Amino acid sequence: MSDSDANTMWGGRFAAGPDAIMEAINASIGFDQRMAAQDIAGSRAHAAMLAATGILSDKDAEAIREGLLTILSEIEGGDFAFSTAREDIHMNVEARLKTLIGEPAGRLHTGRSRNDQVATDFKLWVRDQLDAAEAGIASLMRAFLGQAEAGADWVMPGFTHLQTAQPVTWGHHMMAYVEMLGRDLSRVRDARARMNESPLGAAALAGTSFPIDRAMTAEALGFDRPAANSLDAVSDRDFALEFLSCASICAMHLSRFAEELVIWSSAQFRFVTLSDRFSTGSSIMPQKKNPDAAELIRAKIGRIFGANVALTMVMKGLPLTYSKDMQEDKEQVFDAADNWMLALAAMDGMVRDMSANRDALAAAAGSGFSTATDLADWLVRVLGMPFRDAHHVTGALVALAESKACDLPDLTLADMQSVHADITSDVFDVLGVENSVASRTSYGGTAPSEVKKQIARWTEILG
Repeated sequence: MSDSDANTMWGGRFAAGPDAIMEAINASIGFDQRMAAQDIAGSRAHAAMLAATGILSDKDAEAIREGLLTILSEIEGGDFAFSTAREDIHMNVEARLKTLIGEPAGRLHTGRSRNDQVATDFKLWVRDQLDAAEAGIASLMRAFLGQAEAGADWVMPGFTHLQTAQPVTWGHHMMAYVEMLGRDLSRVRDARARMNESPLGAAALAGTSFPIDRAMTAEALGFDRPAANSLDAVSDRDFALEFLSCASICAMHLSRFAEELVIWSSAQFRFVTLSDRFSTGSSIMPQKKNPDAAELIRAKIGRIFGANVALTMVMKGLPLTYSKDMQEDKEQVFDAADNWMLALAAMDGMVRDMSANRDALAAAAGSGFSTATDLADWLVRVLGMPFRDAHHVTGALVALAESKACDLPDLTLADMQSVHADITSDVFDVLGVENSVASRTSYGGTAPSEVKKQIARWTEILG
């Protein structure tokens, strides 16, 4: 087959032939330029260390420092010409540095490799994203706290299987998401602490014979310590996987609440009204107000979890140490980070803007025989029935109410005594939803008094 035939096979995108194909598959500058600030920070720390240890002259170190600052300014100002031919951010910066300062630029790479350089850049970038996630999660928790405080004693139905189960309070439901997000916050902080070891100085894989000071570069870059094994340092991507794991679990929590918002904002529920800022209309149905932001947040988990699975598959079969497969780590993480931060920000806005319909919540709280468990508990507590017997009596009373097309509190005392003669009028004290929620004072329960304790606890924790 001739070259022209091969080019036809590959199509117009790769008309230049195999060289263009190899350049396209090998180059990462199209996406790893996002790590430019981290790459330059790592190079500045490395140059300062080389000068401090006498490996590099002060004059060369100063030229490198000034050149790197110029490059950073060019990149931030949009004046830097990235080249695919130079493959990645590291070679692009190094080539530009040589243009700016000449021969000293070639000394910057002493005692390091692109292997430890990229691991360092990527760790710094992921660490910045973990810091952003921590701030975003904490802000969203405060938004839920605000909703919980406003409706700490508002009654609403609690659900299992999306069927009315028992009455709870709006504040209690909001605080459930504060607890979920609190675990997300803890995971982010744990991941950040665990990953905060510097790969810089591990070189290609075996360390270096130059008398470098890895503790100095680690400290300069805000790491707690240098990574202890050079083989592991250049081949570790656990930090990226942990980031994606944290993002996946948090996005799942956001998706769960997004689903509730979709249901609650429907005409059938009317539990909440979403602001116009986070809703859209229909192109043909003027009455519609669609919870599009919630639906898009609900979908983000697919992209984020997909990135987690994809990177796990990249890493699962790699022998030590570095393989080019690992170039596939960044696009997955970059995309997941973008979507996680966007989902957090959008959910924060939705929660702060939404209005709960107290009357609709209260009306729904008393429907569906939601106080049946309170009735069963009363039979046990007051009449001394075994719970299984009380469960049976309550079931019979629910069936009676269904046959009369009413709810339990609407049955007469005579109706109740027709099922069990010992029932007294005191039973009606527990059949109101307000009394039901107020009685649930066990730790972590839905009683407004308990909800307010948890609000105070989390308000103090978040500061």
